[in-house]
Amino acid sequence: MNERSSFNKDILLQAIWDACNKLNPKTQLRNPVMFIVYIGALLTTWLTVRDFFLGEPIAFSLQITLWLWFTVLFANFAEAVAEGRGKAQAQSLKTARSKTKANKVTSNGTSQIEATELRKGDVVLINAGEFIPGDGEVVEGMASVDESAVTGESAPVIRESGGDRSSVTGGTRVLSDWIKVKITANPGETFLDRMISLVEGAKRQKTPNEIALTILLVGLTIVFLVAVATIEPFAVYSGTLISVITLLSLLVCLIPTTIGGLLSSIGIAGMDRLLKRNVLAMSGRAVEAAGDVNALLLDKTGTITLGNRMATEFIPAPGVSESELADAAQLSSLADETPEGRSVVVLAKEKYNIRERDLTTLEAEFVPFTAQTRMSGVNIKGNQIRKGAIDAIQKYIVEQGGQFPDAVKAAAENIAKAGGTPLIVAQGAKALGTIYLKDIVKGGIKERFHELRQMGIKTVMITGDNPLTAAAIAAEAGVDDFLAEATPEAKLRLIREYQEKGMLVAMTGDGTNDAPALAQADVGVAMNSGTQAAKEAGNMVDLDSNPTKLIEIVEIGKQLLMTRGSLTTFSIANDVAKYFAIIPAMFAGTYPAMNVFNIMHLATPESAILSAVIFNALIIVALIPLALRGVKYRPVGAEVILRKNILIYGVGGLIIPFIGIKIIDVIIVALGLV
Repeated sequence: MNERSSFNKDILLQAIWDACNKLNPKTQLRNPVMFIVYIGALLTTWLTVRDFFLGEPIAFSLQITLWLWFTVLFANFAEAVAEGRGKAQAQSLKTARSKTKANKVTSNGTSQIEATELRKGDVVLINAGEFIPGDGEVVEGMASVDESAVTGESAPVIRESGGDRSSVTGGTRVLSDWIKVKITANPGETFLDRMISLVEGAKRQKTPNEIALTILLVGLTIVFLVAVATIEPFAVYSGTLISVITLLSLLVCLIPTTIGGLLSSIGIAGMDRLLKRNVLAMSGRAVEAAGDVNALLLDKTGTITLGNRMATEFIPAPGVSESELADAAQLSSLADETPEGRSVVVLAKEKYNIRERDLTTLEAEFVPFTAQTRMSGVNIKGNQIRKGAIDAIQKYIVEQGGQFPDAVKAAAENIAKAGGTPLIVAQGAKALGTIYLKDIVKGGIKERFHELRQMGIKTVMITGDNPLTAAAIAAEAGVDDFLAEATPEAKLRLIREYQEKGMLVAMTGDGTNDAPALAQADVGVAMNSGTQAAKEAGNMVDLDSNPTKLIEIVEIGKQLLMTRGSLTTFSIANDVAKYFAIIPAMFAGTYPAMNVFNIMHLATPESAILSAVIFNALIIVALIPLALRGVKYRPVGAEVILRKNILIYGVGGLIIPFIGIKIIDVIIVALGLV
């Protein structure tokens, strides 16, 4: 769902209806700032009705009343639009869930039941073309599964019993073969149920920072309430008549209604932005914590590196040319469908222009890799070409009556020290040289780490490699630290060490062995392709199973905090202009000298007060797109963010109301509304 779809006709119409429904006093009470506006609107409504029956003029009070109600409705509308985006996505998920059937395995075979009737511990059989009826673990079989309904990713994935690829999600579809799945969640507790509940957003709880900000806003509201309440006795003493409606207008304009009206929508929109990137946050607290993260723990494989070792260089033995080694290496890899094998073929073709040959035409006999021999190769016209680990090839050459060159052994040792993997190529009893397989660091990842460092976030690489290999890759990737030969206990210990220093830690994981660390981390992102234990331990699930998503999650969390801070600054700065609009209008009749503060040269006291109230309502609507989209994220330090926040939203919050109130004043005077 893109940003433009957030404002489509259906969502907007539903949001208008929901905004009216939220006028329930119990609903309004959840937002103390807007509840004051709500009470003010009720009071001005009563006063206007009273004046009408008493025959008093009501044109001014009626307009003030209407715009106070609009202020409340606009705040409700902002929240309703944010919720509506999630509800639209949830509706399609509900529809898919309600149509799913299940083949429950019984002692007599299978029986078809509704998916909603399944219970934890039931075993179901899913054949090709059928939907998986609930969350579970594959206990038998292997199948290709389409998870696009949940993840949005079109490429199918393999799910099989055992290992880290046994977890399946309800609502996904089996494309080929069959699997038996043991259900791990009751109806209402499934991953899909949690996702539906989350995206609807209606029952989202406030996060700690949001609660703290609400307390601050309530405090400011109380201060302004007391200040406005003291104006009436002062006015009576000075002989000035100030109506209750005027005082209520002043109060509503001075309390932080802008941020008060947008606060809830900012939080909901932050969680929605995560969903658009296929990340399910179990709570708003997790999103907020992501914005405060100080340390990122990242797996090496698949996150920092491409995940597959790639051939980068051919190092020939003495007396052997590079092209001769490349030719033999390519021949030995033609039938090797592993990423490493394909990279050997590509390197020989690109660097030495050796075209890929057809094994059938060559009448070649492919020798597959086995765990016992630890090598593979090809037999062509009496030539036996082998490729494998150094000890396996050395043993093979000795058995053929040859000798293993010291130069080849030295080259293999240098590759290992540099963090790579050496593969030796031999033809018969002769060693031809070494293939340098290297973990390729992802392009641009070093720059991303530099950006995180500028934000004060420490990056730590987690790997099972030996310390020497880990150090080489860490240096190339530009991470701040690394943990080599990582075990579950070591990960858990490292996280606790950082937390004891007062740092917030985020990490990713997919296996059962990652569960303790995911549970301990402040932001634990589990891969959807991982085990159920990992998903239950984390407070976020990445539906795309992309470990690099952790960096985006942190950025979204920071964007949420930046948006909240920016709009709070803007809201508070607004008060200055409203002060200059309303206060002179209230006292200018009694004290003409107060006109010197009417720097906007507003036409009349009534037009000044009405203009301020109208602007106060309209600015909420104007800022809804920014609240939903979020302030543009930039990877800079806190000092720079604060300076820009004050310059753009602080100074802007001072200037824009002066311009806006003046324009509204001109319009309402021209229309004869006052």
